[in-house]
Amino acid sequence: MALLDEVKVACRVTSTDYDQDLTDMIAEALADIGITDVSATVLASTPPLIKRAVKTYCRINFPYDGMEEATMQRLKEAYDEQKAQLLMSSSYTDWGESDA
Repeated sequence: MALLDEVKVACRVTSTDYDQDLTDMIAEALADIGITDVSATVLASTPPLIKRAVKTYCRINFPYDGMEEATMQRLKEAYDEQKAQLLMSSSYTDWGESDA
């Protein structure tokens, strides 16, 4: 399943009306994750943990009707934690490669 399709499911979107908005949000999420020193190679391959963070980012920024503020806050905290975990993992960063 393409990342856009996965994001649409996570955001409860069934039409193509918001495809461009969601595609832009996916790019924003990947750029935001990239700021944390996650390797560009890892970002491009979008492993499961990156996909999870992207979907969480999109859910925060594309809330469905009726989403409660507490849910949005919980998602924001989850996204921040996901980014922190990616940053701390040597398999997701380029740390140590220049030391070789």
